[in-house]
Amino acid sequence: MEWLGAGFPNVPVVPGHRDSHVIPIEVTEGGGKYVLRAELPGMDPEKDIEITVEGDTLTVRAEHTESTQDKRHSEFRYGSFERSVRLPFPIPDEGPTAEYRDGILTVTVPRAAEETPVTRTVPVRRGD
Repeated sequence: MEWLGAGFPNVPVVPGHRDSHVIPIEVTEGGGKYVLRAELPGMDPEKDIEITVEGDTLTVRAEHTESTQDKRHSEFRYGSFERSVRLPFPIPDEGPTAEYRDGILTVTVPRAAEETPVTRTVPVRRGD
């Protein structure tokens, strides 16, 4: 997992978002793709989770609002959650895809095919 850099697992929250909780993640690679799994229990994927892509950076944001029900004790985390991961390549326009199941968000990012250098001949014209 060299592409995450030496800072993993202490990848910092994006600057300016100090009130956000860090999302626990797991990252694997293989078969021409990178897979990021994030623990986000109790979320509604259509309302609470946002994934953005900018260049080679994938950011997951989530908001978990506290219920209005009176609680005697709660250790649940409520509020904003955020995690950004920088990949070793620009994220292609055709990807990524995301799925949420059983409290786990799975984001799959295909690795773009490496462009192989093509040798071309450049015609030379006679100048007047």
